[in-house]
Amino acid sequence: MEIQLWWLLALPAFFGLGWIAARIDLKHLLSESRALPKSYFKGLNFLMNEQPDKAIEAFVDVIKVEPQTVELHFALGSLFRRRGEVTRAIRMHQSLLERNDLEEEQKLYTLYEIAQDYLKAGLLDRAEESFVKLEGTQYAEPSLKFLLEIYQQEKDWMKAVDTARQLARLSGQSHQKEIANFYCELASQEMMNSRVMDARIHLEDALTVHRRCVRSNVLLGDLEAGQGNFEEAVSAWKRIESQSPEHLAIVAEKMLNAYMRLEKLEEGQRLLKGYLENYPSIEILNVLFDAELKSQGVESAYHLVRDELRKHPSLIGLDRLLEAQLMEAPIERKRDLELIKNLVHQQAASLSQYRCDTCGFNAKQYYWHCPACGGWETYPPRQTEEREK
Repeated sequence: MEIQLWWLLALPAFFGLGWIAARIDLKHLLSESRALPKSYFKGLNFLMNEQPDKAIEAFVDVIKVEPQTVELHFALGSLFRRRGEVTRAIRMHQSLLERNDLEEEQKLYTLYEIAQDYLKAGLLDRAEESFVKLEGTQYAEPSLKFLLEIYQQEKDWMKAVDTARQLARLSGQSHQKEIANFYCELASQEMMNSRVMDARIHLEDALTVHRRCVRSNVLLGDLEAGQGNFEEAVSAWKRIESQSPEHLAIVAEKMLNAYMRLEKLEEGQRLLKGYLENYPSIEILNVLFDAELKSQGVESAYHLVRDELRKHPSLIGLDRLLEAQLMEAPIERKRDLELIKNLVHQQAASLSQYRCDTCGFNAKQYYWHCPACGGWETYPPRQTEEREK
């Protein structure tokens, strides 16, 4: 392959242009670094050495000298908010919003940041107003998530429903479980105020949104029982079996009480025994044990628990077995049995809890809405002993 003469002339020219460009970039970089105040480099050094307090002081000094450093304002504002210095974060972002030289993108980002400041400060009205202004922008989706959080804190469930629907359309992700629970919250409010028809409408809406919404049938059964319609209440609770059989445990006692009011206790006990056979549950066992103890006596209750323990051993079941034995034990054995039962009961009590699948928060009662992480239906209806076998 022959080397043409123009290649020999072009190569030095290319190298020369590259050298000139590098010199220009280097000069530009050096001029920029000289223009930055020393406090800027001090701040970086403090950050690298994990000294955020001193870094903040240094960066504040930079802003005083160079007020045009918008990105540094953003960084400091976020840092203040994370550290809990919300008032300083709000002042920082307010000063940016008051400037006339900000680009449109910077204004939107500042509004998004100050909305988060207001939320962190508990100024929910101001936070809501700011997030609403971001509708139709690139910050619409995260803003809707924050708005949903606000409406849940304020228990404004209709706004929560509308916001969840908007978020579902925008993100493409289903929020039917949350929306159904919002309707259930509305129904609960109406039930407390004795507005039965309105409560029914909300529960129907919940089932329309989410056919597997167990909570709607739980509440519908409560509503019917409160009106004295025990047959209808039982029918509502029975429908839970087709939605989530595990959740029958949380309505077992209610169902048995309804059968008692209908004077059909034996029928109710047979139903619960069927549930216990098909969907073993400590809670159902407890309900049946108490019912057998009252209606059939100690021996029947004892045999019920003993048979269930053989199939599904549990400390809570053993605790009830010892309770039955203690009732029939002769005086000379009662002290020893009481000692054993107390030890078993203490351990069983620590396991008689529900645990959130999302955050692991333990609770003695069943929650539809986790009080720790705020998740909906994150508590399985099984106590911790049943889940850890």
